[in-house]
Amino acid sequence: MMIRLFLAGALLLTSCGPKTLELPSQPVDRAATCGVVGAAEARAGTSDVKAPLSFESMERILHYPLLAGSAGDSFSTETASAVQKKMTELQGRIIAGKWQELVPACKAAFPATALRKVELPADRFQAQLGCYELADFIRSALEEGGEYDNELAPYHALSMKLDPVLGAGMRQRGGADLKAQQDQRHKALAKIVKAGPPTEVMRQCIARFG
Repeated sequence: MMIRLFLAGALLLTSCGPKTLELPSQPVDRAATCGVVGAAEARAGTSDVKAPLSFESMERILHYPLLAGSAGDSFSTETASAVQKKMTELQGRIIAGKWQELVPACKAAFPATALRKVELPADRFQAQLGCYELADFIRSALEEGGEYDNELAPYHALSMKLDPVLGAGMRQRGGADLKAQQDQRHKALAKIVKAGPPTEVMRQCIARFG
């Protein structure tokens, strides 16, 4: 996915005469800007700028396109993809500027990224489906290259365990119509994305359903 392309080439730039930046008002640009800021913040804490970021850092960065795609009641893959693409376009200008000044603004604009108390949906099926969809999104974004195979293994195990349970549940709730089932998936993902940082959400998912 584009997030990997962004992280492979970004954040190796150096700042020269940094300029003051503002958080954009347009939703896609705003999420993309904060995604770049999050990546820059994570990279600033490492001594080797070419080393892979931690798995948790990658999940924090992914949270921004996830949240943008979940602005409504149903997850929009198109919006999330647009944010990831925009991150690549904006990264040079942002990293060359005073990106540190945007850290508080990004936390205010996306409060779910800073939530400490994470609660899964009360409805068991909705929680299971949301966990499954979030695990799938993260795996599809980070499994290429193999750097995070160990961290992703519990996500894969969770998905394998939930797969037959959710298949039967979706048929009971939405019938055999594939569009109706996809709608269920998108709504569940949009709900769980807002519950808090992906690392904490997935930790609870695995503890409860793994």
